[in-house]
Amino acid sequence: MKKFLKTLVLLFLLCVVLLALPPVRRQVEQRLYPRKYNDLVEQYAAEYDLDPLLIYSFIRTESGFDPGATSSVDARGLMQMTEETFLWLRSKLGLGEEVSFGDLYDPDESIRFGCYYLHLCLVRYNGDISTAAAAYHSGWGTVDALLQKEEHSEDGLTLSGFPYNQMHHYVEKITACYAKYTELYGA
Repeated sequence: MKKFLKTLVLLFLLCVVLLALPPVRRQVEQRLYPRKYNDLVEQYAAEYDLDPLLIYSFIRTESGFDPGATSSVDARGLMQMTEETFLWLRSKLGLGEEVSFGDLYDPDESIRFGCYYLHLCLVRYNGDISTAAAAYHSGWGTVDALLQKEEHSEDGLTLSGFPYNQMHHYVEKITACYAKYTELYGA
């Protein structure tokens, strides 16, 4: 009888653990894929007609949500923008504003400029996330040149292949991250 009760208790505990795993796993995954800076992300997602989950994917990939992040090429902030890109965007977005490259360490400015640039990339590349991500990472000139080559683009509008290792890895990270955010938080 003791052995039967012990087995029954172990089965009960096993059932409790098995039932608890999906919510625990989901909580762990949500910590790995957070939605920090929610107010700013929602604000600029609405302003630039972007999916907030895509913005989180870029922030997570670019900086790991560290507003003080600086890359080896001096890209700055949450959405990792270089000075050249920032100055070009400031000429379009920040007319009359006294916004400097150093201001990209401010989450508001980084998300604002990053979302504007992401919006421009998506518009330029017909909403194709992979091609837009390649452009966000490697620049429009690089992507435009690849679009002219049949081995990288079947239609001249979207990339079907990403020939450079860093670009390929980056696009994979963005698309996988976006898929995970969508799975966890809905479309």
